[in-house]
Amino acid sequence: MRIAIDVRKYHDFGIGTYIRNLVHQLGRIDRETEYVLLCRPQDRDQIVVPGENFRIVVESARPYSISEQIRIPIALRREHVDLFHAPHYVLPPLVHCRSVVTIHDCIHLMFPQYLPSRMAYVYAWAQLWTAAHRSDRILTVSETSKLDILRRFHVPADKVTVVYNAIDERLAIPPADEGFERVRARYQLKDPFALYVGNIKPHKNLERLIDAFHQLRQETAFESLKLVIIGDEISKYQGLRRAVHRHKLHKHVRFFGFVSLETLAVLYRLAGVFVFPSLYEGFGLPPLEAMYFGTPVVTSNVSSLPEVVGDAAILVDPYDTTSIADGMRKALLDEDLRSWLRERGMARAREYSWERSVERIREVYGEVMERAQPL
Repeated sequence: MRIAIDVRKYHDFGIGTYIRNLVHQLGRIDRETEYVLLCRPQDRDQIVVPGENFRIVVESARPYSISEQIRIPIALRREHVDLFHAPHYVLPPLVHCRSVVTIHDCIHLMFPQYLPSRMAYVYAWAQLWTAAHRSDRILTVSETSKLDILRRFHVPADKVTVVYNAIDERLAIPPADEGFERVRARYQLKDPFALYVGNIKPHKNLERLIDAFHQLRQETAFESLKLVIIGDEISKYQGLRRAVHRHKLHKHVRFFGFVSLETLAVLYRLAGVFVFPSLYEGFGLPPLEAMYFGTPVVTSNVSSLPEVVGDAAILVDPYDTTSIADGMRKALLDEDLRSWLRERGMARAREYSWERSVERIREVYGEVMERAQPL
């Protein structure tokens, strides 16, 4: 059997984590199947091929472009592929072989303002609909996302398989002792801080987080508390800048942009609390990462987040600033609660495993191909 995987988003922030761990774990568990990795020209020398049964094929078509609708099917025919896995939602109609598609979430349909134009929205909707209906199996990352897919695309429930994400193994490498002091010095982290990690699009709800942080700092116990936000540059969303100015928090809210995985692992460990008040997530990996490091987590009681964190985090109403502030207060001041969250969080994070998840994905490949065989 020959399986092709579209890895053109190998270095992306979210889907890239999924693709990298998928390829890495397949290399560990499957030495028999032939795998063809469709990658961008600039990534050819950066992708680590995990075994002799893996082969890189360069594909220059950009993701979400018209050219990929033609070039991907041509590449699959040329390589005599039996099954194609699209780890994001684009499955060109001309794909001739069996197919598995991963739909992580329906965010482009729920928040069309993130797309550059009305035409981009139409394209996203058409690609999602095509992928949902033409694929042989849909993978998604939470029961919440599965319900979204079923409601929007009306496919049979047994066509959608939930396979959870897990933390990137590279995050689990313990940093050197001097790494902590180096990060503290570089980012001038002398005071206790609350941490947020992720992009800063509006559905991440960071304006309410800043409002809640301001509310908390009115109390004497939190006068020295800082808020550190890891993600996109603040210039992309002026509403956050206005929120910081409104509360005069210029010296207390820090935007670091993207950081290396090594630095991120240290920041998770140094934070007093991790706060993630998102309004919508297909999975929500950052809270799981924070729990892995024993950091108390405050997150939303909506979307997939309660499903992911279970009883190992403080759940708050993300639409209520006071609820977010109360959650942060409890996580920072209640030592018994902090200890319990640390213990439960670390145990919860270890329930998720890329090894088990990719084993299930490999089983799905087999199920799809088994059904393709003539009786």
